[in-house]
Amino acid sequence: MRLKPRVEWLERTVRADFRARMEDACLTTTAAPQEIRSTRSPAIWLCLIAASATLAIVGVYLPLPWLHYLAKPLTTLLIVAMVWRASVSEPGYRGGIVFGLLLSTAGDVFLMLPGDYFVFGLGSFLFAHLAYLFAFTRRERLFVIAWPVLVYALLSGLAVSALWPFVPHGLIVPVIIYAATLAAMAAQAAAVWRRRRDHSTALAAAGGLFFVASDSLLSIESFVTPFAAAPLLVLATYWIAQSLIGLSVRPNRTE
Repeated sequence: MRLKPRVEWLERTVRADFRARMEDACLTTTAAPQEIRSTRSPAIWLCLIAASATLAIVGVYLPLPWLHYLAKPLTTLLIVAMVWRASVSEPGYRGGIVFGLLLSTAGDVFLMLPGDYFVFGLGSFLFAHLAYLFAFTRRERLFVIAWPVLVYALLSGLAVSALWPFVPHGLIVPVIIYAATLAAMAAQAAAVWRRRRDHSTALAAAGGLFFVASDSLLSIESFVTPFAAAPLLVLATYWIAQSLIGLSVRPNRTE
């Protein structure tokens, strides 16, 4: 008779220990995804990107060349990190965006170095736009809607015509090829958005538009006339464009 209470006590102890272990396991498994989600949230990345971009722009105006040389490529690399850490449903699309951002980082370095590296920077960004164009065609076929192509072709033609008297003769062909590629990238982003009408494609379309604005300002500053606000306007619109394109890898809220 004395054995029965001891068995009951042991049974209660085992059950209580089992419940405690299960509760700990549940807490661990629910906390881990929250921690992962927090590191993949774009908010902290966007704050870091904005801070680094500010330092890069400040480095131009003070001037502190070493600060600009450090912060400019760092800003684009932070966008790469944001894209890489994002939860995605289209890994092929993200791969194209990451490749384009890495090529853009190379272009950042070429364009900020002392010396005549403009063609190398132009080439880096040319291939970056081709990478973005490839990524956008993962979502819809090339130029699935015609009118964005016509709009950006018109804008590109007007820009090249305005710049023609100021561009050195040896750069005319590279500039035309670059302008056409940029227009094609932005037009494809807009066409995909018009077809899908969702948050992710809207971000990419806005990124393409900001890229056109940034390069237009850079062209004026490089070929026509330098102006004091150029570094601020060019770099701000550039990193807004890259950030928007980077954010477009994230799935829509309904996915």
